[in-house]
Amino acid sequence: MPTTGMGRLPATLGRQFGQVRSPASLGAKLVLIMTLVGLCGAVAITVLLASIIMPSFTDLENKAVAGHVASTRSALSGYAARVERTARDHTGWTDGAGCAGYPVVRLEPGSALLPAMRERQVQGMLYVARDGRITMACWHDPVTGLDRPAMRDRLIAVAGRTDLARIVTGRRSGRFYARIGDAIAAIGVARVGDRDGSSVPQGYGILAQVVTGEQISQMLDLKTRLDPSTRSDVAAGTRDTTTRTVAVPLIGADGRAVASARFSVPRDVSLLGRRMLLLAIAGSIVLLLLVLVVLRRLIARLVLRPLHRVESHMQRVRVSGSLALLEEDQRRDEIGSLGRSFNAMLRQLKDLREQIGLQSFDLGRSESAVAVMHNVRNALNPISTILSQGVGQIPPINRTTLDRALTELARNDVSDTRRRKLAAFVTAVVDAEAANRETMRRELEVGREAMAHVLEIIGQQQRAAHERPALEPCDVTDIIARNATIARYSPDASIAFSFPAGPNMVSANRIILSQVIGNLFGNAVESIVARGTGSGSILASITEAAGRVTIVIRDDGEGFAADVGATLFQRGFSTRAHKSGGLGLHWCANSVTAMEGSLRLESDGPGRGAVAFLTLPAATSLKDEAD
Repeated sequence: MPTTGMGRLPATLGRQFGQVRSPASLGAKLVLIMTLVGLCGAVAITVLLASIIMPSFTDLENKAVAGHVASTRSALSGYAARVERTARDHTGWTDGAGCAGYPVVRLEPGSALLPAMRERQVQGMLYVARDGRITMACWHDPVTGLDRPAMRDRLIAVAGRTDLARIVTGRRSGRFYARIGDAIAAIGVARVGDRDGSSVPQGYGILAQVVTGEQISQMLDLKTRLDPSTRSDVAAGTRDTTTRTVAVPLIGADGRAVASARFSVPRDVSLLGRRMLLLAIAGSIVLLLLVLVVLRRLIARLVLRPLHRVESHMQRVRVSGSLALLEEDQRRDEIGSLGRSFNAMLRQLKDLREQIGLQSFDLGRSESAVAVMHNVRNALNPISTILSQGVGQIPPINRTTLDRALTELARNDVSDTRRRKLAAFVTAVVDAEAANRETMRRELEVGREAMAHVLEIIGQQQRAAHERPALEPCDVTDIIARNATIARYSPDASIAFSFPAGPNMVSANRIILSQVIGNLFGNAVESIVARGTGSGSILASITEAAGRVTIVIRDDGEGFAADVGATLFQRGFSTRAHKSGGLGLHWCANSVTAMEGSLRLESDGPGRGAVAFLTLPAATSLKDEAD
């Protein structure tokens, strides 16, 4: 029964290791965890990049727009400043002549003012006396060269509602923008008759130059248009997905916008930032996916595959029942430690299985001996009873009384009556003795039958002891590997051990063969230790020929002389004077012979090692005989 329990251990361990790695659960969990990590990482990378890249490019775009606004303001201010300089130069050149009371002039094609106005690139000219009178005013069309009274009147109206003294306060001249009809003009105002701006002027000279979107576009190298409808005093703008529209105000005399220079700036920087963001996010996600794929493969290679190998090995152990060790890959991490611990557990299970097998074998023999003794005791009970009854039986009559009766019968002086009584007494005594002998004979026959039963029981046990043990196919390589611990873990010497790999099947009793091989290994270890070198080697080789498998066990121990070889298999013989007991080579030889094999020992002499030749029938030959 103990071997049955050990047989269930691999199956239990296999189920436990099957719970450690379930391909449907562990792999799915790893994939799910890495997918969640990837998604969280992608979201985090997207938020991080968006919080870094987009504000930076937005700042660059704002700076670019601010630069365009500054350039526009500079261009508008420069344009108005040029008109202001022209007005200052013109008034300085006329030296107050314009305020001398010229009437409002109607320009004709041959007018003398046209060349001067064309030279100064102005369309309107106006002189205002100190008392507010208009002393001269004209407006000409630069295309046709004709006078434009309507525009002249509007220029006069602009001058009338403008505080010219405030415009030129502390200076000789000033400038501002004004709406003159549908046109936007840059107005230059200069003092007349006041060269240094410290005295009271005679009047003011005003020059007007129409500004167009094309002119501003040429100055800015940026397509710009004037929008009279926009009256915002500060630069403002709108944006869409591809462009950003900005309106820069043209400030009038009262500090309010009279129009705006509107231009559109392509949002190349923002688009570039958006593309860079998308590219960075895509690259980061691709890189993250590659990292996850590499991690998945590494986990599969470093964790899942070794666990699957352990599980497969346990499945093989469960199916075959052979506690073969897991092949170690010399890893120094937790997986390698798991494999080494697993192999240590298998070694312990092997040892326990072997011990239980030996104990079961010994227990079986002991139980068989107890059963035989029990049967022998039961068979001897009748004999003991018969002998006890025979020893304690009392004679039917006292011998002295019988002798006295016979003596009286022999005398002649005994009366007839007395003689008849004595004769009857003697006859009764003889009959009683005969009955007693008959009873004793029957009891002895019963005792003889009981003794025959005892002899039969003993004979049957002797025949069973000499019968050939049950043979079965055994892997002798596995048996050698299990018993190799005798050599590997010898406390007295360092012993190198080697044996062939792969299964080699023989026909034998597994328990008896394991004891024989273990005894041979133990003798080899003792021989190496007795040599005194502290180290040695044991080499096992297996060959098969003609349906017979020969196991050769060679050691480099102390060896033995040729004349000792013949006595090695004698009962109780040992080359170790200090040892007694054990299985002994005598039992080994008899056991191998009972398994239809042979065992012999050879040595080249003392100090030259020994070789054991163990020959057994191959498992295939046993199958052929069964067929």
